[in-house]
Amino acid sequence: MKKIGFIGAYDKTDLIIYIAKILTTLEKKVLVIDATTLQKARYVVPAINPTKMYVTEYEQIDIAVGFSNINEIKKYLGLAEEQEMEYDIIMVDTDNIDGFNNFELQEFQKNYFVTSFDVYSLKKGLESLIELKNVVSLTKILFSKSMLKEEDDYLNFLSLGYKIVWNELRLWFPIENGDLSVIYENQRVAKIKFRKLSVQYKDGLAYIAEEILGDISEMKVRRAIRTIEKGV
Repeated sequence: MKKIGFIGAYDKTDLIIYIAKILTTLEKKVLVIDATTLQKARYVVPAINPTKMYVTEYEQIDIAVGFSNINEIKKYLGLAEEQEMEYDIIMVDTDNIDGFNNFELQEFQKNYFVTSFDVYSLKKGLESLIELKNVVSLTKILFSKSMLKEEDDYLNFLSLGYKIVWNELRLWFPIENGDLSVIYENQRVAKIKFRKLSVQYKDGLAYIAEEILGDISEMKVRRAIRTIEKGV
């Protein structure tokens, strides 16, 4: 079972769900855990009977909301603590150090730091990592209009003194490209649709899906995206 973390104050719920959609289309069993302060998934993911803590299925993706750690989810699912959950991939979305520590992201195979370049997203996102006890390796997922070198330099400057090692790879998602309007429309109809997303956004999703899986060709991922676009 692969465990993937997404860290930061920037809104990344939809990004993670769209990645999960690619993975489930590739016949992977996926659990997305919303461990953020605001728990956006509670509002944008349809649930028949939402309670304080629940797991719901959304387009073949299991989504957990309101849990403080993995053992709480196991208990909810009727499993003992020593039992493994039957998922191929678990993805945790968090914006605070408690979520990082309680879900043990330090031990995950991959961790992504997701941010735009407004000062709140940068400083609040890094604040969630200020109490790290050990050095953690992070890959940047950056939302920016132009992805200027000065923007990345500013993030590097702000993170000085943190126990963070930035991976050389940086993933860029352009903003002001119409993708947010498409995502909001999809939220209103409670569907995950790729057809109107920009090529750049889909390219980013594809690359992250490939990175997570590690043993799959780009062609298979692209085929999965075309299947989602067709609604098949």
